[in-house]
Amino acid sequence: MTSKYFKVKKRHIAITTWLPNYPKVFLKDDITAGLTVGIMLIPQGMAYAMIAGLPAIYGLYAAIIPCFIYAIFGSSRQLAVGPTAMISLLVATGIGGLAEVNTTEYLQLAITLALMVGFVQVSLGFFRLGFLVNYLSHPVISGFTSAAAVIIAFSQFKHLLGVDIENNKHIHYLIMNVFEQLPNTNFFALAIGISGIVLILLVKKIIPIIPGALMAVSVGILVTWGLGLDEYGVKIVGEVPSGLPSFILPNFDFNNIQSLIPTAITIGLLGFIESIAIAKAMESKHKDYILFPNQELAALGLMNIFGSFFQSYTTAGSFSRTAVNDENGAKTGLASIVTGLFIILTLLFLTGLFYYLPKPILASIIMLSVYGLIDTKEVKKLWYVDRKDFWVLIFTFSGTLFLGIEEGILLGVVISMVIVIYETTLPNYAILGKIPDETYYKDVTRFSNLKVRPHTLIMRFEARLYFANVNFFKKVINNEIKNKPELKAFFLDASSINTMDSSGFHAMEDVIDGCHRLGIDFYLIGIKGRVRDEMKRSGLMNKIREDRIFIEIHHAICEYNDYPYKDFSDYVTQSDEEFIEE
Repeated sequence: MTSKYFKVKKRHIAITTWLPNYPKVFLKDDITAGLTVGIMLIPQGMAYAMIAGLPAIYGLYAAIIPCFIYAIFGSSRQLAVGPTAMISLLVATGIGGLAEVNTTEYLQLAITLALMVGFVQVSLGFFRLGFLVNYLSHPVISGFTSAAAVIIAFSQFKHLLGVDIENNKHIHYLIMNVFEQLPNTNFFALAIGISGIVLILLVKKIIPIIPGALMAVSVGILVTWGLGLDEYGVKIVGEVPSGLPSFILPNFDFNNIQSLIPTAITIGLLGFIESIAIAKAMESKHKDYILFPNQELAALGLMNIFGSFFQSYTTAGSFSRTAVNDENGAKTGLASIVTGLFIILTLLFLTGLFYYLPKPILASIIMLSVYGLIDTKEVKKLWYVDRKDFWVLIFTFSGTLFLGIEEGILLGVVISMVIVIYETTLPNYAILGKIPDETYYKDVTRFSNLKVRPHTLIMRFEARLYFANVNFFKKVINNEIKNKPELKAFFLDASSINTMDSSGFHAMEDVIDGCHRLGIDFYLIGIKGRVRDEMKRSGLMNKIREDRIFIEIHHAICEYNDYPYKDFSDYVTQSDEEFIEE
């Protein structure tokens, strides 16, 4: 007999939901998808490792354990995990100020960071804190991603031009350094890099079934080896160690851990956002499974934790590889396992083939990969649809470019929160009028033929009532009452007030008392059950007569006018001429 507890545990270990009854018809598609993603992952992983400031081989190390762990625990069946461009840039930014690139200390910090990111993500998943990513709005993510893509692209000019340019997270310094080094351009490196870009684009257009990056890598290796371009200053990957990554313990130096905490939290959240966005897109296409966000957090965290013990740096879900995985028919996590096995075979037997791989080719792969992350369509759309979000995107984009990665994200979040707070302090409200010969009441600013009588005022307040907007609430009501000297009845449509805090209760009490002092009847319409219960507990309901509380505005108006009715349908055909006022 299966217990409820066992069901929960079974769902948490996702592989147990699809492997026991695995359909044989899925096998071909899963193997094809897994191999295709593996072929694509080899050049991408090596290129992304370069972004992170690590030897290329670590891009392959980061593709083994994470693939297996995600297949076991991840709830998405198409998500392809491993090194990504954005996460690699964040890794380089986070540890670049703590150690020199290409040093043992730098490598240890990268691996320790993966462990810390894993613990952040697992903790967020365990405590069901995935909702925290809601504070990173779409304009913030779009602005950050676009800026990160620009920074990554410019960081690759040193390989494309064959010159030495110091890494920097600020775009203006990168651009200045690029222009300073232009006279020192190695034209052999530039030629092979541009050729790589052209070749990838042509293959994608003419023979899309073949991974363009793999074709560029293959041609680049052959040309560099055949022409001996390494002797002309073209930088190559060089000796790639064969064999599997060995088990190591990350560096637990307290000072380093303390320095890496902000970066670990940032990467933990952004890695989850990047992954869950892709996974949700896949879930919408495939209706045969359910995605669990908190389980995704735990799965991503576990693959980073376990991966760190086998020399993997931080990993996440990949946009491009997930698309390829899905296009090639991946049905289950077996595709991810096949990808991991293919990388193992590559490390055991094929690493010697990458000795002459030119770094300009890897730079061309990176540049084309990040180009798609620059979201110009969203900028144009927000300009016409929502100017506030447009400026959030622009400030996040600019902050990330000129201030830094973490600073840009923080700036975007702060601006978003300020806008939210500002809008809640000055929420929308509407004065309502009756549609002729109907029982419906609409905003008088949107309809020109509404009936508005001088003795009644109907207002809808369209926000929760809390400390930040109570003054605005009282002010607009007082102003509207002053503008109607003949007013005898005030109807507050509270259907949009979902919650009230203690300040809200006091504000409501002030409005009710103010109406009574002026001899104005106060009616409360559409109050939510939860808010009504809270008003009862606070004693506020005692200030409102029971016969002044209604569900529908029209019922309240009829009651005020002392018009007899049996039910709501009585008034559907009631004409305004017959509708008596006072």
